[in-house]
Amino acid sequence: MARGVGPPLRLLLLLLLQLLALPAGRGNRTGPESLYVSEYFSQSAQKLSFYSWYGNAKLFHFRVPEDTVLLRWLLQASRGKGPECTNMEITVHFRYGAPPVINPLGTRFPANATVRPSYNISITLSSAVQNTTFVNVTTPAAGDWFIAAHLPEAAGRIEVKGFSTPCPYMFQADMFVLRLTDMPVLEPGVAMPQTVVSPAKPLHVKVFVPRHAAGMRFELRSCVTSEQKVCAMRVVLGSITLPQSFQRIVTCMGNVNCSLALDSPPWEKWLQITVESLGAANASVSVEMLVSFTACRPGSTSSFLNFSSLNQSQTGPRPGSAGAAGSSTLSTGEASRNVSDQRSFCLQNQPVVREDLDVVSVRYRLLNSPSVPVNSLSPTLLLLNLNTGMDSGGSLVVSLLLNKTFVSLANATVVACVSAASPVLSLNATQNCSTAFFQGYPLSVSTSSAEAMLIVLYPQTDDWFLSLQLICPKGQGECNAAEAKVTVFAYLTPCFNDCGPYGQCSLLRRHGYLYAGCSCKAGWGGWSCTDDTKAQSVSAQNLATLLLTLSNLMFLPAIAVAVYRYYLVEASVYTYTMFFSTFYHACDQPGVAVMCIMDYDTLQYCDFLGSVVSIWVTILCMSRVKKILKYVLFVLGTLLIAMSLQLDRRGVWNMMGPCLFALIIMIAAWVYHGVKRRHCYPSSWKRWVFYLLPGITLAFIAISVYAFMETNENYYYTHSIWHVLVACSVAFLLPPRDKHKKPWAWSQKLTCRYQICQNDREELYAVT
Repeated sequence: MARGVGPPLRLLLLLLLQLLALPAGRGNRTGPESLYVSEYFSQSAQKLSFYSWYGNAKLFHFRVPEDTVLLRWLLQASRGKGPECTNMEITVHFRYGAPPVINPLGTRFPANATVRPSYNISITLSSAVQNTTFVNVTTPAAGDWFIAAHLPEAAGRIEVKGFSTPCPYMFQADMFVLRLTDMPVLEPGVAMPQTVVSPAKPLHVKVFVPRHAAGMRFELRSCVTSEQKVCAMRVVLGSITLPQSFQRIVTCMGNVNCSLALDSPPWEKWLQITVESLGAANASVSVEMLVSFTACRPGSTSSFLNFSSLNQSQTGPRPGSAGAAGSSTLSTGEASRNVSDQRSFCLQNQPVVREDLDVVSVRYRLLNSPSVPVNSLSPTLLLLNLNTGMDSGGSLVVSLLLNKTFVSLANATVVACVSAASPVLSLNATQNCSTAFFQGYPLSVSTSSAEAMLIVLYPQTDDWFLSLQLICPKGQGECNAAEAKVTVFAYLTPCFNDCGPYGQCSLLRRHGYLYAGCSCKAGWGGWSCTDDTKAQSVSAQNLATLLLTLSNLMFLPAIAVAVYRYYLVEASVYTYTMFFSTFYHACDQPGVAVMCIMDYDTLQYCDFLGSVVSIWVTILCMSRVKKILKYVLFVLGTLLIAMSLQLDRRGVWNMMGPCLFALIIMIAAWVYHGVKRRHCYPSSWKRWVFYLLPGITLAFIAISVYAFMETNENYYYTHSIWHVLVACSVAFLLPPRDKHKKPWAWSQKLTCRYQICQNDREELYAVT
C-alpha cells in the first residue's frame, strides 16, 4: 500500500488549498465578470529508487488546462518505520512540455547536445516519517507538465533479494489548479476597456496569436484611477514555463500610453496577459487595451509542385514521359519567379513530410530535395512537427551539411536557428536565436566548417522550426545575389546513437506515456553513454570476462571426483552447471568481450537452475539415503526448483529453500545411521578433519562473499571467487564411493578370451 496522507487529512488539505488559492471575494466570485473553478488531479504514489540512470527517476505526467491562473503542487514524501530507514534527501525536478533533463551524477553529455539545467527542489526526510511540500506557479503555461523524483546516487552494492530489507521511500504528486472560466478575449485592432478592481484582484485577458505573425504590439492607454491618483500598473505577457521562463513584464506609471513589442510571438496559441494595479488597496483602475499584429507573408513552392514531388518521391518519375518533362519545366519557371519575388516575402517555406517509423521515432523528409536553397533576403523555414504529445520522450537531431560547390561567396556563413512555437525571422539583422518566449538553439555552417549538428534532449511538445539564412561579414548588400545549398537531416530518435556500444536504450513507460533512457555499462556514463571518465579499458574487460568464465573450470576437479566415486548423475549436473555458467557470463559482459551462444534469458535461467540443482544433489548425495529414494528426490527437487525459478529468479529462497530442505534430510539420515550403528556418523575423524570441515568452511565463505561483499565495482573478482569456492567445496563434500564398488579399471581378461566372472550370483547356476 502506498504511504501518504490519510483520506481525512487529505480532504482538509484540499479545502485549505482552495481557500488559500481563491482570491478575496464571496464564494468563487471575484467580481461581476470573473468566475474561478478549482480542479484537483492526483496520481498514485511511487516507490523511489537510488539514482544510477534515468530509469531510476520516477516520472509524473500532468496536463494543465487552458486559462489556468494558479497551479499548486502538493508533494508528499514518506519513508518506512524500520531500523533500516535513515535520513534521506529526495530531489524533485519540474519541467514544462517534456520530461526534465537531469544530471545528478555530474557526467558529461554528448557533443552538440543542448543542456539547460532543470528546476528542482529538495525534500528532506529526517526525524519525521512524512514530509508535505507545496510549490506554487502563477499563470502556468497550458499543456504537459512533468515531475521527476529520485533518491541520491546508488551505492553500487549488489543486494541479494531476501537477505536484506530495503527501506521503502514513497513519493506522490498531486496537482491543484485554479482556472478562470470566462477570461476576456482581446481582438486584434479593437480597443477593449477593462477595470482592475483592486491590487488583490489582477485582471487576466488572453489573445490568440495567428500563424505567420512576425510581431505583436500591446498597448495600455487611457488609465484612470477611482481616487484620481497617479496610475501605476504592471503588465505581464506570457505564461510561466520551467525550467526557464520568458515572461515579458512592463511597468506603466502615469497617464501616458504604455506599450510593449514582441518579435516572433508563439503561433496559433493563446497568449495570456495579466494586468495588476500597483496603487492603493481600495482603488480601482480603468484602462484600455489594444493588441495589433505584424503579418509575415510567406513564400513557398506551389501546392501542385508539392503534390507532384510527393508522388515522384514515392513512385519515381518515368524517364522520357511527358509528365516528367512538364514537371521539370514548371519547377524551373517557379524557381525563377521565386528569385524575382523573394524580396516581398519575409520567409521561404520548404515543405516537410513527417514520417513515423516507430515509438518515439520520426523522420522528416523534404519533398523537393534534401538540399534547400538559402539566401540573405529572407530566411528559409522548415517545420518539424513534434506536437503529438508522444514525441517529447526522445532526442531531436538536426544535422546541416553545406554544399561548397553552390556557395558563390567564400566568406559567407549560413546561420541557422532551431526554435519551438515560432520561428526566428530576423537572423540577418541581429543573428540572435531567440523568439518572444523561447531561447532557440543556434547552428552555423561555412566553407571552413561545412557540417553542424544539434541534439535536443527531450524536446518539448510543440511545433519546432528550423530557420536558415545567409550572412555576409561585410553586410547584406554583398550577399544579395548569393545563394547556398544546405542539406538538412532531421529525425527524432529514442536514444541518440542508440546509446553507443557501451549502453542499452530502454523504453520506459508511465501510464500511457513513453520515453527512453540509456543504461550504461563497463564504467561508461552520461546521457548517451559517452562519458569515459570511469570507463573500463578493453584489457580490463577481457580480464573480467576471462575471470568469470574460466573460474567455472574449477568444477573440473569436482566432476573428476564424482566420476571416480561413481556419482555419475551428480557429475552430469556439475557439467551442466559449468557449461551454462561459463557461457552465461560470457554473454553477460557489458563491454566488447561478449559471446552469446543462445538467447541471454535462456542462458541466465539455465545458469541459475544449474547452480541451485548442484547444491541440491550434493547435499542429498551426502545424506547417504537409498538410491531409489535419492533419485526420486533428485527429479522431484529439480522440477520444483525449475518452477520456483520461473516465478522469481532472483529470490533468495530459491536457493535457501532447497538447501535447508536437503540439510534436514541429510541430518535426519545421519542421525538414523548414527543410532543404527551406535556411534557418530560419519565415523571417521579423518573424514571430518580433511573433507567435511574444509568443505563446509569453503561453502560458508562462498555464501558470505555472494551475499554481502559483491558490488558493481568488484563483481568480476568476487563472483569469480564465488565460483572457485563453491566448486572446491563440492569436491570436498562429496562422500566416498560405496565399499562394494571397486575403482575404475580395465576388466581382467584371460588369454583364451574368456572373461572372469565377478558376479556372485553366477555360482547358483554353476554346472557340477
